[in-house]
Amino acid sequence: MDAQAWDERYAASDLVWSAEPNRFVAAECADLSPGRAVDLAAGEGRNAIWLARRGWDVTAVDFSQVGLDKGRRLAGDTRVDWVRGDATTWRPGAPVDLVVLAYLQLPADTRRAAHRNGFTALAPGGTMLVVAHDSTNLTEGTGGPQDASVLMTAEDVLADLADLDPEVVRAERVSRLVAPGDDHRGEAARTAWDCLVRVRRR
Repeated sequence: MDAQAWDERYAASDLVWSAEPNRFVAAECADLSPGRAVDLAAGEGRNAIWLARRGWDVTAVDFSQVGLDKGRRLAGDTRVDWVRGDATTWRPGAPVDLVVLAYLQLPADTRRAAHRNGFTALAPGGTMLVVAHDSTNLTEGTGGPQDASVLMTAEDVLADLADLDPEVVRAERVSRLVAPGDDHRGEAARTAWDCLVRVRRR
C-alpha cells in the first residue's frame, strides 16, 4: 500500500489500531532508560505516544499525513515530533538511542532498506526493536496481511542486518492471542504469530 492508500485507510475510521502501545513494544522497551527515540512507520502513533509518556524524546515518522495528524490529536499535550517521511530513507539529525519498527509491511528489498536505515540511525549501544507479522502467520495464525511477500521471520530481519554486526538480544517467533471481535473472523479467540527482533548497535 502506498501513502495515499494508507491516508484513505486511516481516514475511514476513528482508530485503525488500538490507542494502547503494542504489547511487545511495551514489554521490550520497559527496561530501557529514556533517551532519543524514533518510531519509524509510526502510523497513528500509539507506540510513540507511550514512549513519550515514559520520558523519551520521540520522533514519529510515517508517510501517511492522515495517520500522523490522528496521532497528534491522540497525543494531546504529550510532546512528540510528528514527521512525514519514508522509513527507508528518513534519517534523524543525530544518532538516537532507540528505533522502533512495528508492523511495517514491505517487500523484501524495501524492508531490508528500512531495517538498515533504522539500525544505522542508532548511537553506539542503542537498541532497535522490530515487531512484524511472521511468515508462518499466513498459514498457522490469524489476521495480518495475506500477501506472503510482506511477511518475514526473525531470521530475515537478522539477514537484513548481518554485515552491520548487530548484538542480538532477542530474535524469535512470538504468539499473540487475538480476542473475539478484533476483526479476525470467527467468535473464538485465536493465535497470531509475529516475529520479534531486538538488537543493539555495538
